[in-house]
Amino acid sequence: MSMPSRSRSNQAGRAIAIVADIMASILGLWILMYLLDANRANDFVQFIQDAARWLAGWSHDLFTFDEGWARVVAGYGLAAIVYLFVGHVIANRMYRHH
Repeated sequence: MSMPSRSRSNQAGRAIAIVADIMASILGLWILMYLLDANRANDFVQFIQDAARWLAGWSHDLFTFDEGWARVVAGYGLAAIVYLFVGHVIANRMYRHH
């Protein structure tokens, strides 16, 4: 018995939204860790920094503010907003079209 296409598209849309949320959460967590001066020698902090750097590879040096915190907030924050927006737009279109 196969799943109706509506159910499959709802599941796919939900998965896309969840992935977008996770990506934005990692970026937001890195911004918070940076602002709170988290211990960069900690394995968890390094993991979040590496993941965020990879996710924001296209935007993390986009801005050239003098202050490091402003570059991090703007560059990584922009990536988080883009992932949330694009992910949820795609998910919503999948919900509506099927």
